[in-house]
Amino acid sequence: MKRFFLPLIGILSLATVVVSCEKIDNLQDDPNRVQSVTPDLLLTTIIIDAAQNISTDNALASRQLTNTDGVSNSQYYNWQRADFDNYYKLKQVQKMQEEAAKYEQEVYSILALFFNSHFIFQTTLVFGDVPYAEALKVEQGITKPKYDTQKEIFVQILKDLERANELLAENNDPIKGDILYKGDRLKWRKLVNTYALRVLINLSNKTGDSDLKVVEHFQKIVNNPEQYPIFENNQDSAFLHFVDSKANQYPTFNSNSMQTAYYLEESFVSKLQELKDSRLFKFAALKNKRQDNEITNFENYGGLKGSGVLSDNVKKAVAGEASRINERYYNNPINEPSSLISYFELNFILAEAAQRGWLPTDPSMYYKQGIESSFAFFKAELPADYLDSKGVALDGKNDLELILTQKHIASFMNTGWNTFYDHRRTGFPTFNVDGGGVLNQGKIPQRWMYPNSEVISNNDNLSQAIERQFTLGDDINGVMWLMK
Repeated sequence: MKRFFLPLIGILSLATVVVSCEKIDNLQDDPNRVQSVTPDLLLTTIIIDAAQNISTDNALASRQLTNTDGVSNSQYYNWQRADFDNYYKLKQVQKMQEEAAKYEQEVYSILALFFNSHFIFQTTLVFGDVPYAEALKVEQGITKPKYDTQKEIFVQILKDLERANELLAENNDPIKGDILYKGDRLKWRKLVNTYALRVLINLSNKTGDSDLKVVEHFQKIVNNPEQYPIFENNQDSAFLHFVDSKANQYPTFNSNSMQTAYYLEESFVSKLQELKDSRLFKFAALKNKRQDNEITNFENYGGLKGSGVLSDNVKKAVAGEASRINERYYNNPINEPSSLISYFELNFILAEAAQRGWLPTDPSMYYKQGIESSFAFFKAELPADYLDSKGVALDGKNDLELILTQKHIASFMNTGWNTFYDHRRTGFPTFNVDGGGVLNQGKIPQRWMYPNSEVISNNDNLSQAIERQFTLGDDINGVMWLMK
């Protein structure tokens, strides 16, 4: 078989939102890193970087948790700049490509297509336009990369994911260092195609774009399972499992602030109580001011308003009227795995697509499968009448809201900022801003500002990108192309 190796492309990435400031060229080479390693070792590190998505900041911004330690920027919508501090992850992907060529192990170069797509997708969701084609090309003399448009980035992502699926079907190299699927090539193809559906559903506002052909592309994947396999059960999910050993434990294990300052959000608790949703018992601890010690008594739980004034929330917490996060989130070193993307998320994506008319299928089928697999993930007992109960069963009136609400519940302490992006895209579920504590003039931000490092070292290209995107400049309330 003819060997195929990808060109050494590079992209800016931000898998999680960070707040430090550092010039891009300072991140190109770390003298403390090993200069020559085999691609399988790099793959292991890259998988961890991509799949570790436990985020309390997203839980605060998405009205699942509240924090009483202080005025949290995520909770009160007062964030400003994000940064490219995780840029080294794409440098590692580039290094894996180099080592793949050196050792003639094509499969790692193919997998790089997926990881490049993942990291640039996460980055453009944060900012809007970002450098892509010219990024990570310092050795070629490009120290000030131009900014690609968000549309150009999405077009390239979809091309790369399709190419990755095609090449994985042809390749027979063993995949060593694979802590996700232990070398199961079919599962990697399922991941690539499922991820493509996530990208496409994020383009729900762009169905009229003739270059993207969003609905056509979505249908092509779903209607051709042999050519484009996707997840079929929870076991196919891209889960990063934690183990009870140092540096491999659940991220909030032994966290003092998690134990003392994180409470469930009021509207989130109320929704779970209203639906008689037993996942609440997995998410929350009993409030101190309660009727009894019965874990399954919904009246024994409460929350703090995400937009509420901090002093009011503290007073309510001290009075024992709110539930802290379940103790397992700081006492259990293993807990649930972190999800890069899951079978239950796929089902909610398919349900939304069906509700939008992209698929001829009844959305209820996918919707119910998403709920069932979410309960299984959290090891919560699914009540016998839950799927057909009022507020859960699709009724043909507000189905999109119900689908996104269940997706929101299923994302608790998982999938990074994905649930916030869903809200930004659809408006569902509603996030309260009426409590008097919200900053940013009571508005939910649309994005993050570009890093100071770019203002200093790449200002001309940055200024051009800002001018073509945002009439009011680099502002957290600016509306990026994806949302228009």
